[in-house]
Amino acid sequence: MAFRSWKRLLLVGRQNTFAKAWRSRRGGPSLCWKRCCHWSAGKSLDPEVRAFLEENTEVTSSGHLTPEIRLRLLTPRCRFWREKPDLWPYGDPFWAIYWPGGQALSRYILDNPHVVKGRSVLDLGSGCGATAIAAVMSGASHVLANDIDPIAGTAMILNCELNHLNPFPITIKNIINSEAGNWDVIVLGDMFYDEQLADDLHHWLRKCIRMQQTEVLIGDPGRYQFLSHSIHSQLHKVIEYSLPEYTRQENNGLTSSIVWSYQPSNSLENC
Repeated sequence: MAFRSWKRLLLVGRQNTFAKAWRSRRGGPSLCWKRCCHWSAGKSLDPEVRAFLEENTEVTSSGHLTPEIRLRLLTPRCRFWREKPDLWPYGDPFWAIYWPGGQALSRYILDNPHVVKGRSVLDLGSGCGATAIAAVMSGASHVLANDIDPIAGTAMILNCELNHLNPFPITIKNIINSEAGNWDVIVLGDMFYDEQLADDLHHWLRKCIRMQQTEVLIGDPGRYQFLSHSIHSQLHKVIEYSLPEYTRQENNGLTSSIVWSYQPSNSLENC
């Protein structure tokens, strides 16, 4: 299957290119909600892009930790599961995979709505938008989804439609290393796949906590780049989920995914 080899490239090789993109799109000063959003409720989508995504993804809610959420994903029944990856006309579709860290975060929020209810939430590296959708479903007062891939923004709006939700604001700016935004909660899943990006996340998240008392929740299935990074010593394990068989098969046999609370020591040097 062509996409199986493609996904392996996303997991191992092409992630380096994506990490460089995150690092190169340095965030500027913190912007207000409306100015930083490239998509919002009522904004029309490119009809050609919409049609392509609708034709080449499958609506599914099975095989994942959150059957309550319907998503457009690449599955074995999709054309590009078999086609050569180079035929895909847009950037690598990281958003078309429901990664294990995002699944764990979304499951945790749905099961514990008090974590986000009435609070402002930033979903960093949102991808398919599942965790942002879970936050809306759980009563968050404001949700901003952030991903540097503009096609991910389109996919998120389609996924909001599938779940009968008004689209939440979306920004495709790289806000890592920007001024700390005034967020009650920041959630991020599967973002620790590159050492430099991990370093940038470590320092920026710590700054958000120090300056805004933001609560930070991280989802990760235990990838080496995450477990070996210095941030790991400052995490508190919140909950661990056993992954469904389908997700295990599509993630090289990973069996579980964990939600972590980032709690840096006050004695750490402020950055």
